[in-house]
Amino acid sequence: MKCTNKAIGVIASLIFIISNLTGCVGASYAAGYSVNSFLSDDKYSTYYPTYASELCVVNTDIGNSDSSITDTVSAGLFDLTRRETLFAQNVNERVMPASLTKVMTAYVALKYGSLDQVLVAGKDVYVTESGAQKINLKEGDRLTLDQALRILLIYSANDVANLIASNIGGSIEEFVNIMNKEAYAIGATNSHFENPHGLTSDEHYVTAYDMYLIFNAAMQYDTFSEIINMNNYTTSYLDASGASKDVEISSTNGFLTGNATSPSGVTVIGGKTGTTQAAGHCLILLARDTAGNPYISVIMRDTDTGTLYNDMAQLLKEIVN
Repeated sequence: MKCTNKAIGVIASLIFIISNLTGCVGASYAAGYSVNSFLSDDKYSTYYPTYASELCVVNTDIGNSDSSITDTVSAGLFDLTRRETLFAQNVNERVMPASLTKVMTAYVALKYGSLDQVLVAGKDVYVTESGAQKINLKEGDRLTLDQALRILLIYSANDVANLIASNIGGSIEEFVNIMNKEAYAIGATNSHFENPHGLTSDEHYVTAYDMYLIFNAAMQYDTFSEIINMNNYTTSYLDASGASKDVEISSTNGFLTGNATSPSGVTVIGGKTGTTQAAGHCLILLARDTAGNPYISVIMRDTDTGTLYNDMAQLLKEIVN
């Protein structure tokens, strides 16, 4: 069974009914808004976005009943060429996204920032949660947005997420406000963000379907698509005294590092990992078949790393089945 895209209703009452079923609704605002004008505009109108005709709308589980994918995970596989959902399991359940949050952070940064913009670390750059991934930025450190995005998406550094947020939004709080408005604008209406990195917070959640929408939106930026394909990255930035500090990082994505293998006929282009104790193990990917057709696959709330990659390999098999 496949779920194809559904036409947008003209009658307002029908739109409202469909929105409750699918959660695919967005917010419009004038093109060219600055960060400050977007934040201050509380009267943006709600509507069914025109892009919805190019996306699959999912309101039920879809797929192979014999699938060995863990029953409790949220999982989805979306064919971007045919605009079909090939697999859906618990895709509209609210779950914690862990570092998949950083896809939304990157999307907002790319929309409102410039790659050559110099970001300066303030007092809010520090991340104190035990075990949190970071490059140990200090107050006064300076990176370009281009450098920061690569470290954010390849290595998943949480202190770099704070750096980006405070510089692009003016403060972390204001940046998170933009994240939530932008998520709503692209139809991710079952999501709510409380920080730019994804470390555990009770009211910080997404759905697997919303992650598909967010990832799909981020892919409109060539820089995002380039970075998620990178296996490693080396760069230098300046500290407060002007001294150079070197960073060398490697991807956390097992399909890029060779720790996981995709099914025959499927090539993993890249993606984003995320893991916390509360969120479990999460992964979103861009993959292609032998004809070059693109697919987005997502698994959230898995039990451990090995199971996550096994489940993802099983999900990717649906592309060639």
